[in-house]
Amino acid sequence: MDEKKKVLDESSTNDQEKWVHDSSLDYKGRIPLRASTGSWKAAFFIIATEFSERLSYFGLAANLIIYLTRVLHQDLKTAAKSVNYWSGVTTMMPLLGGFLADAYFGRFSTVLASSIVYLLGLLLLTMSRVIPGLEPCGPGTKTCNEPRRVHEVIFFFAMYLISIGTGGHKPALESFGADQFDDDHSVERQKKMSFFNWWCFGLCCGLLFGVTVIVYIQDHVGWAPADIVLTLVMSFTVLIFCVGRPFYRFRKPMGSPLTPMVQVIVAAFVKRNLQSPSDPDLLYEVSDSDKTRSSTRLLFHTKKFMFLDKAAILEDRFRQDPWRLATVTRVEEVKLILNMIPIWLTTLPFGICVAQTNTFFIKQSTTLNRKITNSFTIPPASVSALTAISLIVSVAIYDKILVPTLRRITRNERGINILVRIGIGMIFSVLTMVVAALVERKRLSIVEKDPLHSSLSMSVFWLAPQFIIIAIGDCFTLVGLQEYFYDQVPDSMRSLGIALYLSVIGASNFLSSVLIILVDRLTEKSGRSWFGKDLNSSRLDYFYWLLGSITAVNIFVYAFVARKYSYKNVVRNTNVAVADCYLGSNGMKTMA
Repeated sequence: MDEKKKVLDESSTNDQEKWVHDSSLDYKGRIPLRASTGSWKAAFFIIATEFSERLSYFGLAANLIIYLTRVLHQDLKTAAKSVNYWSGVTTMMPLLGGFLADAYFGRFSTVLASSIVYLLGLLLLTMSRVIPGLEPCGPGTKTCNEPRRVHEVIFFFAMYLISIGTGGHKPALESFGADQFDDDHSVERQKKMSFFNWWCFGLCCGLLFGVTVIVYIQDHVGWAPADIVLTLVMSFTVLIFCVGRPFYRFRKPMGSPLTPMVQVIVAAFVKRNLQSPSDPDLLYEVSDSDKTRSSTRLLFHTKKFMFLDKAAILEDRFRQDPWRLATVTRVEEVKLILNMIPIWLTTLPFGICVAQTNTFFIKQSTTLNRKITNSFTIPPASVSALTAISLIVSVAIYDKILVPTLRRITRNERGINILVRIGIGMIFSVLTMVVAALVERKRLSIVEKDPLHSSLSMSVFWLAPQFIIIAIGDCFTLVGLQEYFYDQVPDSMRSLGIALYLSVIGASNFLSSVLIILVDRLTEKSGRSWFGKDLNSSRLDYFYWLLGSITAVNIFVYAFVARKYSYKNVVRNTNVAVADCYLGSNGMKTMA
C-alpha cells in the first residue's frame, strides 16, 4: 500500500513539473507545458516591451515642463500644474484599463489594443510638429511670443491620447508578466519575486535612454525628429510583444471583480441581525470537489472586519443566491481591499515627493551650470539620468546581494516583508527633501550675492544627491508597492492591483498640484508667494521643508498601519513551500 502511494506521489510530482496547473493556458488554449512556456523565456519579451514603452513615455515626460515653458510660454506655476495634471491622469487611467483587462478583454488583448492607441497619440503628436498648419509658430517660424491655438489643442489631445494608451498598457503588461510565473511552484515563485526587481531594471533602462538620447535629440536636433524616433520605437514595441506570443501563459478574464464584492456587502447587510457562529469552519465555503476545479485560490478566514462574515452564514432557502450567500474566500477578498485602503493613503506623501523630480527638480537644473566641456551642455531633463542609473544599480544590489543575505538571516523568502521594504523607502524620501531644501537654499544665496550671473556658477551636479537618494527610495518603496498590490489583491484583480499602485503616483501628482495652489495662495497673503514667476523669485527650499515634514510625520502613521496589517492567507497544500507562511489549524499552510 505504501509502495503504491509512493508511486502515485512521484507521478503527481512529475505531472506538476511537466504541466502548469494554475488555471493558465498556452496560446492554443491548452494547459501549458512548463518547459516551453512562461518563466523568464516569456518575461524577457514583456520586459523588453516595457523598456521600449518607457523609453517613449519618459522621452516625452522628462522634457514636458521645458516644452510648456519655452514653446507654449506657460509660467512656472501653470507648467508645473499642467505636468502634474497630465501625470495624474496618466497614472489614474490604469484603474479603468486594469478593470477592463481583468473583467472582459484579458491582459494580452488589453496590452495590444492600448499599444495601438498609444501609437496613434504619438503619430498625432508628430503631426502637430511636422505639418505646417499645425506647428506652434506657423510655417518657417521657429520662435514666437504666442503659440497658435490649433497647435495647443492638437498637442494636448495627443498627450492625453497617450495617457489613455498608457492606462491599458501599464497595469495589464506588468500583471501579464507576473502571470508567467506559477505561484504553486517553489522555484518559479522565487523567480516571480525577482521579476518585479528586474521589471524595474528594464523600466529604468528605458528611463535612462529616454532622458539622455531622446532629450538630446529634442534639445539639439528638434522636437519633430524626436517624435519620429519615439513613434518608430513604439511600433517596434508592438512587434516585440507579438513575437513572444507562443511563449506566454494566458489567463481568461473572469468577469467583473467588483460584482462579487458588492454581493458580499449586500449579503452581510441583509443578514446583519443574524448571530455569527463561534467556529469559522461553520461558515460557507466551496465543497472539496469544487476546490480542485476553482480558478481562484481559496483564502483562510481572518478576524478582521468580522461583520462581513455574516455574508457566509448558511441559510438553506438562499443557498443558491449569490446576493444572500457568499463563500469565505469571497468575504476575505473584500477584507483584502478594505485592508489596503490605509496602506494606499499612507503612501501618498511619498508619491508627492517623487512628483517633484519631474517638475521642480528639472526646472532647478535649468538655472545651474550644465556644461561638461566647452562644446557639450547637459540638457536639463537629462539630469534625471542620475535617478535611472542609481535605480538600476540599487535594484541589482538589492536583488543579487541584499535579498540573498537577508534570506539567510530572516528565513523569509522575500528577505524582508513587503511593508517593511516600503517603509524603508519612505525614510529616503524624507532625506531627499532635506537635501533638496539645503541645495536650493545654497543656490538662492548665490543668486543674492550675484544677481547678474544668477546661479550659473553653481554646478548642476549639486542636484546629484537628491536624485540619487530618491532613486534608492524608489528601489524600496515603488518596487515594493508593485509587488504588494499585485500580490495582496484577490487573484481576479491583479491588473487592477497594478493600477492601484499606479494610482498612488497619479493621486500624488494631483495632490502635489493642489498643495502648490494652496501654498501659493496662503503665502501670497502673507506678502510673498513661495512660487514666483521664476525660480529666483520663488522659495522652493521652504516647499521642500514642508514636504519633508509632512512625509516624516506620515512615516509614524504608516508604521502604525503596517503593524496592524494582516497579509493575504492563501490555502496551500503542505507539500508546497510558501513564502512568509505558518501552519494553520487544519494542517494547511497559509501565505502571509
